Amino acid sequence: MFKTFRGKIALSGIVVLGIGVALLVFTFISAYGFLTQSLSIASSEDFVQTFGAALAPLIATCIRLMYLGVMVWVGSLLTIRGVTLLVHASKVEVAVPAKVAAPAQPQRLQQKAATEPEFVIIPPEQKVEKADSPQP
Repeated sequence: MFKTFRGKIALSGIVVLGIGVALLVFTFISAYGFLTQSLSIASSEDFVQTFGAALAPLIATCIRLMYLGVMVWVGSLLTIRGVTLLVHASKVEVAVPAKVAAPAQPQRLQQKAATEPEFVIIPPEQKVEKADSPQP
């Protein structure tokens, strides 16, 4: 199908981009359907009974929101990776130029660099007592 490596990369970028966009579209359609459902508010004289009746739909809603959040996250990651593949596939490969030989440094500088220490240790200052004061 594609004879060059660049063509294969472009095809994989298009496929990944399409999957990411399709996942995002499905997520938004699913979220729209979730938000357009009829919501009923449970009311009762007994607070414990109302809390018990409202807890199950609240947990189900939290699970759906986490599911939608993960779907959006994965869809956006796939879309970003697909765009990245497409952008980098179209770049022209540049031939790496041969390393230019650096002019030789004088022998004296090379020897001096070899004899210098790599680090210097500075000892902490010691407290010096005054010798002028008479001792009893």
